[in-house]
Amino acid sequence: MASTANPTRDDFAAMLNESLGGEHEGFEGRVVKGTVTGIENDMAVIDVGLKSEGRVALREFAAPGQKAELKIGDEVEVYVDRVENAHGEAMLSRDRARREAAWDTLEAEFTQTARVEGVIFGRVKGGFTVDLNGAVAFLPGSQVDIRPVRDVTPLMDIPQPFQILKMDRRRGNIVVSRRAILEETRAEQRSGLILSLAEGQVIDGVVKNITDYGAFVDLGGIDGLLHVTDLSYKRVGHPSEMINIGDSVRVQIIRINKDTQRISLGMKQLESDPWEGAGAKYPVGAKLSGRVTNITEYGAFVELEAGIEGLVHVSEMSWTKKNVHPGKIVSTSQEVEVVILEVDQDKRRISLGLKQAQSNPWDAFAAAHPVGTEVEGEVKNATEFGLFIGLDNDVDGMVHMSDIAWGISGEDALNLHHKGETVKAVVLDIDVEKERISLGMKQLERGGPAVGGASTADASRLGKNSVVTVTVLEVRDGGLEVQAGDDGATGFIKRTDLGRDRDEQRPERFQVGQKLDAMVIGFDRSKKPNFSIKAMQIAEEKQAVAQYGSSDSGASLGDILGEALKARDSKK
Repeated sequence: MASTANPTRDDFAAMLNESLGGEHEGFEGRVVKGTVTGIENDMAVIDVGLKSEGRVALREFAAPGQKAELKIGDEVEVYVDRVENAHGEAMLSRDRARREAAWDTLEAEFTQTARVEGVIFGRVKGGFTVDLNGAVAFLPGSQVDIRPVRDVTPLMDIPQPFQILKMDRRRGNIVVSRRAILEETRAEQRSGLILSLAEGQVIDGVVKNITDYGAFVDLGGIDGLLHVTDLSYKRVGHPSEMINIGDSVRVQIIRINKDTQRISLGMKQLESDPWEGAGAKYPVGAKLSGRVTNITEYGAFVELEAGIEGLVHVSEMSWTKKNVHPGKIVSTSQEVEVVILEVDQDKRRISLGLKQAQSNPWDAFAAAHPVGTEVEGEVKNATEFGLFIGLDNDVDGMVHMSDIAWGISGEDALNLHHKGETVKAVVLDIDVEKERISLGMKQLERGGPAVGGASTADASRLGKNSVVTVTVLEVRDGGLEVQAGDDGATGFIKRTDLGRDRDEQRPERFQVGQKLDAMVIGFDRSKKPNFSIKAMQIAEEKQAVAQYGSSDSGASLGDILGEALKARDSKK
């Protein structure tokens, strides 16, 4: 007979097995049924058929946020964690039993992508915890609703459907979404509502949200976009100028995209179109008042009436201010007078002129300063081709470098003057259409020809190719400045026109006061005559040949010229 003085572990196991009749085998890790035999304080005493009873907290028998309704004699399912603990009691868990049962159910529903019911009962980092009938799932904050939810308290402790996004039984992880359910429900509602709507239909809605580009209007379960350009025919800077969140508005359905389920709405479509008959209301040339609504780099928009705006291009803003930003001429909300330049009713465009509503300073200058008038002004700018002079009525005139001074090059003449200097000039030409005024400064010098074709003394009788006697006024390297007659127009003989031979083309062989004959070969742009001795010599030669015969008659060319010169001298 075996000794029992020192029993082994196996002996204890055998004795326990014998005591329990072997029924405890396989109990651990299983969900079994038991009976409530007592309720002590907040614990329920449960008999599952083991040697000893177990205790389970009453809260494990209640849904989150609710009170447990349990009484003696109730049959419940519990999970056997251990057959016996240090106190000799069975270790039981109602939560674990529910969790195991729930996992079996959830795995089947996850496979079928079915909805599951749960209760949000707690907060954790990044989201919330959800009780899925015993299994605890994680609800990310982004999956609570379609739009961000600031306060989730009203959604807690309420049974509601969820969609399982991911689950891993081995790790005990479940991720669910409430948003997926709402989007699916919303899509079904939108599809049904879109089928009941039609383009052109007038419907009431409530402003749900406002952005910079428009407003979203709730049409009773589906949102439509009311773009800022469809709020009114008049210019609207921001939708909040006309509507506010919560306002009830009447809109017209402009477009419905059934593929994207997007709806475009309009309010101005319910108003009369101010552009109808715009051509008759705004004839070209009409002078009207308007309000500046917007200023850009290329011009300013002027509202003529609600919904009707015209553009004043930068080129039509001022007669005199060129290349200036429109904002320096007009300001927003300023009342201005404009003139209708063009109307395109189909394209809804009106071209306006601001300067046309004002007197043309070029016309005024031309009326007050005819050609030949002496003027005075400040040098506004010096360019490589001339000087710009500020004149009356804010207009500018230009003195070409060739009209600055006699007898010197244009470049040298430009260097004689500087910006800000006050100078005198004479009006040479006015082109009102091109807004150009040509001035001359050298024409004010003594003996110069009058402007506009007139001349001092008999300059007006100087014809091209005529031969006149001139007096040398000044000897220069480039030629001679001369005067026709005793009190005639002054002109110039270039060095190359002083004679046919190179030896004759030396200005130093002439003296101031010397009289000589020369031919008028043309006039410069200021009507000043140009003379030439060379051209006169060539013309006399041709005349002599024609009068006395050619060299074939036996007379030499020198003889012919000699006779011609004698004939000319005898006339003197």
